[in-house]
Amino acid sequence: MSETRRRWSLPDTIAPSWLVVQVFGTVIVAATLLTAREGAPPVWTLYGVAAGCWLAFVALDPRRPMPAAACLAAATLASAAALGPAADSSATILTAIFLGRFAALAAPSVTAIMTTSAAVIALAWLLDRGSAADAFGLAALLLAVTLIGINHRQHVVQARQAELLLEQTRRVAAERARAAALDERTRIAREIHDVLAHSLGALGVQLELAQAVLEERHDVPGALATIARARKLAGEGLAEARNAVAALRQDVPTLTDALTGLAESHMSDHRSPVRFERSGPPRPLSSAATVSLLATAREALTNAAKHAPGAPVSLTLAFTGDRVRLRVANPLTGGSADRPGFGLTGMRERLALAGGTLTCGPDGERWQVTAEVPE
Repeated sequence: MSETRRRWSLPDTIAPSWLVVQVFGTVIVAATLLTAREGAPPVWTLYGVAAGCWLAFVALDPRRPMPAAACLAAATLASAAALGPAADSSATILTAIFLGRFAALAAPSVTAIMTTSAAVIALAWLLDRGSAADAFGLAALLLAVTLIGINHRQHVVQARQAELLLEQTRRVAAERARAAALDERTRIAREIHDVLAHSLGALGVQLELAQAVLEERHDVPGALATIARARKLAGEGLAEARNAVAALRQDVPTLTDALTGLAESHMSDHRSPVRFERSGPPRPLSSAATVSLLATAREALTNAAKHAPGAPVSLTLAFTGDRVRLRVANPLTGGSADRPGFGLTGMRERLALAGGTLTCGPDGERWQVTAEVPE
């Protein structure tokens, strides 16, 4: 069995790029000044000003980018002013270093960079004591250094913009996820609240009735029947609460299966025929839309059992275009056309939270409830 040999290698990034540039730049500036062959005091004065401005730039960058850029521009102009009286190429080297570094900065605008470069090239052209060819060559060198620095600057700016855009995208995604989670929690809390309020209210009415039957009539069988109905209501409320929790856990069954089970339960409990039909290819819906449509169907079937007991009920689910439509219809009975919503107001509010709508009312000889939700 051979042993895996670990190869030692340098890391990809030893230090930030700006720090590497500052260190190497400082080393080159110091070496240039130490090897300069100058005798005129004004030239050394300009070199001293340029070196001091460079050190100020190194100290300020990148914590204070704009003052640092101003110091570097001053160093560039000071070294450019020494191009004429300088006895060797030290001023040219310093000017090229300072100008190239200044052109690569992201803090100053491109206009400021080009203006400074134009000023430096103008000084080099005016102060150069050599031939026209030498002046032209120096100007071309400084222009090339400027363009190389600006090209590097564009890459730095684009990288920073990409980082900012990525960070902004992450924040937006996090906010959207947080908002979606809050909306889902609010919807589930509303669902559980409505279920408990409805179930406990009906349970309280049944218990009061049982108490009255026992106290006033001493009708034990009647009281037991009332308690049995109260127990059934409690079981139904518990089942609805469990359905709401299942929606939170993403365990909601498909809308078609849930409506089929709801129709079978209604036929078994109320001895009323329910015809369930589906049109269009089924498509997955959000848990909010599924729970809202199921709650609407349950409420509509309950109202049908109250106001048209034993009458047939039609339950239709249609997948059309970008919407899903649910219709519950039953025959009208005497005076049922004037009945109020009977809990459908809460259903309308739930559907609105899922982006849907609810309409109800007489349609010919039938009472019809229609709910629509977007996909």
